[in-house]
Amino acid sequence: MEEPGVVSEGARSMSVDTKPKGRKCALLRWCQERPLLILSFSVFILISVVAMILALVLSLAALAGISAAQSQTWVKGKAFDRFAVIWLENTDYDLAAGDPNLAWLAKKGVSLSNYFAVTHPSMPNYAASISGDYYGINHDDMVAIPPNVSTLVDLLEDRGVSWGEYQEDMPSTGFQGKEYRNPKTGANMYVRKHNPAVLYDSVAQKQDRLGRIKNLTLFNDELKANTLPQWMFITPNMTSDGHDSTVTVAGTWTRKFLEPLLSNKNFMNNTLVLVTFDENHSYAKQNRVVGILLGDAVPAQLVGTTDDAYYNHYSEIATVQANWGLHTLGRWDVGANVFKLVADKTGDSVRKWSGKVSLSQMFFNASYAGKLNNKNTSVPWPVPNSKAEYAGRTVLPGIVSTWGKQVDLSAYTTAMEIPDGMHPEAEFR
Repeated sequence: MEEPGVVSEGARSMSVDTKPKGRKCALLRWCQERPLLILSFSVFILISVVAMILALVLSLAALAGISAAQSQTWVKGKAFDRFAVIWLENTDYDLAAGDPNLAWLAKKGVSLSNYFAVTHPSMPNYAASISGDYYGINHDDMVAIPPNVSTLVDLLEDRGVSWGEYQEDMPSTGFQGKEYRNPKTGANMYVRKHNPAVLYDSVAQKQDRLGRIKNLTLFNDELKANTLPQWMFITPNMTSDGHDSTVTVAGTWTRKFLEPLLSNKNFMNNTLVLVTFDENHSYAKQNRVVGILLGDAVPAQLVGTTDDAYYNHYSEIATVQANWGLHTLGRWDVGANVFKLVADKTGDSVRKWSGKVSLSQMFFNASYAGKLNNKNTSVPWPVPNSKAEYAGRTVLPGIVSTWGKQVDLSAYTTAMEIPDGMHPEAEFR
């Protein structure tokens, strides 16, 4: 006999086992009654796992693209083997020429006393500097220039010449945002409008090309490793370039950056450096800016001299084309003057302005109409002149293939003279 109130071991075992079995049966019945819900949940789990795997694959692919962008080649040029461009901001010629640090740099090279920007404000000048036009841009808003518009990047890669951009305070390699501000003060640091290559989808839509657009800190790493590219565009931040500060700040930064490089064997290896400004400050004046060429590619007899030939931002492209025997873009780059110290070695002629409108009447202070103009977009995308040939240089075959059938619509010529907002393209046919 069992004592009253005492549960036997067998009964205790039965009472313990009964509840789990009941819960299991209930759960089984619940699942059997809701097959679609269970199926949906299973599909959700499967999709989540696949998404995680895909994200991992894409991340690895992105890393692989950036890594691939570090590879280097070396192509000998006729006048220089490396070209570094540094752009400062918004300063009238006389004020910039009078800055003591910029004057110090000028004494180390050749002063370009007749160098012009091509319009106002900043962004169209940056856009023009690598593609031979600014497509009517008259603002600093976000733009994404279509991938069928080629740039100097296409020409360099076609010839195997390595390239890169170095943007001070850009938050990450290949960053495509409009700006990056100081997280504590909110001050301007990096801005997209001062980054020429990223404005073009032919660059921005290719991972390996984005991998060549880097923070300026990586310049020093690559300098030490002797892996700097042969063509480079260097943009100081919004304080260092004088935009949000003064020409004194810009001159100080530029000398501090360049002075040690002028004696650095990894950098000065038949190198030509151009220091210039995107535009002047006073729109009522001609858009003339300071330009300085320096580096060990400058012949000794030219150090400390002045070149008064007419140049503009398109001359940067033409000089690179002439030096490495590149194709052209079929735009205003074709007829642009090559810097004389380079032209002396490439056989190019440095011409004087002789257009329908005298140079004294050309202010280059307003943009002509174009697809990216925020006031006048009535004109079509400008067609490159695929038949243009100058000094033996022809248009890149890929451009001919893309645009060649429309060549009769092109307004571009091989002349050195270019239009501005007051004297549009029609006058230059």
